[in-house]
Amino acid sequence: MFDNYEKFKKDVYALTKIDLNYYKEKQMRRRIDTIATKHGCSNYDEYIRVLKTDKDKFEAFVNFLTINVSEFYRNPDQWTGDEPYSLVMALSKHIPLSNIHITATDLDKQVLQKAQVGLYNEKSIANVPPEFKRKYFKQIGKSFQISDEIKRCVTFKEHNLLKDPYPRDFDMILCRNVVIYFTDDAKDMIYKNFHQSLKSHGVLFIGSTE
Repeated sequence: MFDNYEKFKKDVYALTKIDLNYYKEKQMRRRIDTIATKHGCSNYDEYIRVLKTDKDKFEAFVNFLTINVSEFYRNPDQWTGDEPYSLVMALSKHIPLSNIHITATDLDKQVLQKAQVGLYNEKSIANVPPEFKRKYFKQIGKSFQISDEIKRCVTFKEHNLLKDPYPRDFDMILCRNVVIYFTDDAKDMIYKNFHQSLKSHGVLFIGSTE
């Protein structure tokens, strides 16, 4: 029986440093119960044992919590999805690449590693404007490699929005479809940190649902 969620939250924090207190409980519990049941667990203690002993299931759980979707220009009106590289390409029409510097953060190490490789399937780049596709992607078999000149504009760093210090002096911060999963108190904390991280005339770009 999936009870004692308070203990489970503490166990998860000890394993991942992800604080489930900041997530909407009803929604998160439903999602976690589903994946734990899928792995044959009947309670939270069993699921914690699985996470401690199975590296693949542990990494899948972290990815599950951070809710990652990888696709360029997923919302064409806002040119988003794989946003660091999308942003570089969009800015390249107006600013020399040598003047574009982006810090891309995520809690999931696997996501960061995949982004640093910059290799995508055809579906992922289906919505990339043709001019960018021709200029910044090289086909390798059935995959597409983003160019080094775009990759050099981006620095990837692991960062936990809920506990890590925020860097400063940004012209723009993009954080889309992330805080919708957090409590109101967590949202307030994150947005205050974003405000302090931006320059005086900086821009915060969030998702349409936020």
